[in-house]
Amino acid sequence: MGKMMDDGATELLNLLNLEQLDKDLYRGTGAGGETPTRIYGGQVIAQALAAAYRTVREDRLCHSLHAYFLRPGNPERPVIYDVDRARDGGSFTTRRVVARQNGKQILTLSSSFHITEDGWGYQHSMPDVPGPEGLKCRHELQKQHLDKIPEQFHAEVLRPRPFEMREIEPRDPMEPAPTSDVNHVWIRMKMAAGQTPQMQHILLAYASDFGLLGSSLRPHGLNWYQAKTMTASLDHAMWFHGPLQLENWHLYAMDAPFAGGARGFNRGAIYAQDGQLVASVAQEGLMRPIKLS
Repeated sequence: MGKMMDDGATELLNLLNLEQLDKDLYRGTGAGGETPTRIYGGQVIAQALAAAYRTVREDRLCHSLHAYFLRPGNPERPVIYDVDRARDGGSFTTRRVVARQNGKQILTLSSSFHITEDGWGYQHSMPDVPGPEGLKCRHELQKQHLDKIPEQFHAEVLRPRPFEMREIEPRDPMEPAPTSDVNHVWIRMKMAAGQTPQMQHILLAYASDFGLLGSSLRPHGLNWYQAKTMTASLDHAMWFHGPLQLENWHLYAMDAPFAGGARGFNRGAIYAQDGQLVASVAQEGLMRPIKLS
């Protein structure tokens, strides 16, 4: 399992190393992410943030980003990232990024970067949940249920993964019972050790789309392996609060306060294992019922 994680992490780091085509213009591969049929949303967000970071002074780190998914990405084609240097201020820098395939926009992202400043501090406490020790890896649990999962998903379940994920309350992959929208997952990527603060942000942006939309599916006993709902991320917002070391365990605490009108609203708080709140996430996703004839 360790080698598979390392292979997946190496592939991810290569995926996030964009090719520069011209000033403020970059190209990233669409293949190699989390899904074979369309580009995983976290991948496009992470690559767009990586493109923005290429144009920002090193003393400024991202404190917020807001993205809209406009079209599904094709993993068989590269993605072009066009960075607009919207503003370079005394303490804040703003960047807008448009991601395109075949000349059409698939994502727009606005991001803001801030110098380090002192100020008052406060945060909500980390939820009191079991630690990652003793919990089974999510992907290993999926492999144990491979006989229940449709064959078209087998290659996806078996491929190398960059992040280790341990769910506190894992569900049956094919017959999940309706349960609380509250969803807690421990995540880490051992090969994040030694990466720059900027890359730590980019990696967390990638991981922030893991399971978030699934929070609104939980009360309905649904997941992606069933042919009952069409799902897609519609927008994604993220705020970075503190230093990251993703080689260590982090708790992703998610919930979904509302679902309706074929959409679900999801929130996430990401804590270091010592309880420090390092990031917050919000996302609305499509969850359209599929009418079977």
